[in-house]
Amino acid sequence: MYPNLYIAAKDLFGFEIPFLKMINSFGLFVALAFITAGFFLKKELIRKTSMGYFLPQESTVLVGAPPSFINITIQSALGFVFGWKFVYLMINADKLFDHLNTPQELLFNFQGNLIYGIVGALLFGGYYYWEINKKRLIEPQTKKVTIQPHEHMGSLLTVAAIGGIVGAKLFHLIEDPESLREFFSQPSLQSFIGGLNIYGGLIIGGLSVAIYARIYNFNFLHLADATAPSLMLAYGVGRIGCQVSGDGDWGKVNNNPKPEVLNWAPDWAWKYHFPNNVFNSYYRMSPDGTVREKIARDIKFGEEWTSYASEGFGKVLIEPVYPTSFYETLMAIAIFCILWSLRRRIKTVGVLFSIYLIFNGIERLLIEQIRVNVNFLGLPITQAELISLLLITCGILLFAYLGRNRQTVSATHIPK
Repeated sequence: MYPNLYIAAKDLFGFEIPFLKMINSFGLFVALAFITAGFFLKKELIRKTSMGYFLPQESTVLVGAPPSFINITIQSALGFVFGWKFVYLMINADKLFDHLNTPQELLFNFQGNLIYGIVGALLFGGYYYWEINKKRLIEPQTKKVTIQPHEHMGSLLTVAAIGGIVGAKLFHLIEDPESLREFFSQPSLQSFIGGLNIYGGLIIGGLSVAIYARIYNFNFLHLADATAPSLMLAYGVGRIGCQVSGDGDWGKVNNNPKPEVLNWAPDWAWKYHFPNNVFNSYYRMSPDGTVREKIARDIKFGEEWTSYASEGFGKVLIEPVYPTSFYETLMAIAIFCILWSLRRRIKTVGVLFSIYLIFNGIERLLIEQIRVNVNFLGLPITQAELISLLLITCGILLFAYLGRNRQTVSATHIPK
């Protein structure tokens, strides 16, 4: 397992770049999930625009205006933060990361270099001033510009990301009362950035996009159909991050022998110890995979991990478990392929999204049967199982409703 890129680069390529400890594998794959979703969503927005389901919009802009003081200040502030914190960490990474501080603590504390910050502010602010000043006119003009639907991509992804993070944290706190108490009674960086619920992100992120669609007059069902395949693929890519980092989203203990039908598959695809995971339950293990000593007590992330890393030690689960994140990646990619292949064939708007809801719910409901989780508010069901059942129910009801109230797409408008 590679909780950050430093460990991955060291193991795979044999070189050590201390600054790479700042880049967590999970965060990297979350970013890749957004990029992947954006790529396919843009293709669908362009296709649906060509079919007349999304319309370009006109906006009035002022061109040729001089650089504004506010924008120069904002760019300079960004440059200051970049130089003061990130450049400082890059240059001093080999010294800073030798201590017991986690990269996240170093990233969010007030330690930095003032000179680097000033240089960054001058570079960012100066470049912005030069770039805008090149287009300056003696008399600024007001023009009407056409904004294509796919040009909303950046805003759509931003809205989805912000809503998704807020929802993921909120649902995690609701699901885990202990985390909720700790979040308010003992606030810390780890309690803020740790613990996210994928369905909370999906629901609140989806509502945020729905509000954005209403503001900018997007047909919601057409937008939902356009996003359905991308959402499923993004989920699968994000789960790769869970698998690679070993973030605790694994399954129950699996001491069963691998079935003969899976003899072709690697052993880790059936059960895995997740070495170098970022969770708390582990043995201490040497680089060659030999388990040296059992750690009987829980150790918070970061307290001993850094010292073990310097000695060549990592962490490994006491007993092997089902690699459920890997299974979810496979299922998500398979569902994406189905949705992507159906998008041109289905003529009733909203049906593709209803199929997505059903498949999404079934996928998670199945994986919950072998996944480590806690019951929701004392009920004999997990939060994910409850939401999965609701998704399946909503998908079926939407499918039935659309079947009785067909909003059909004329076959003459379907690109060949």
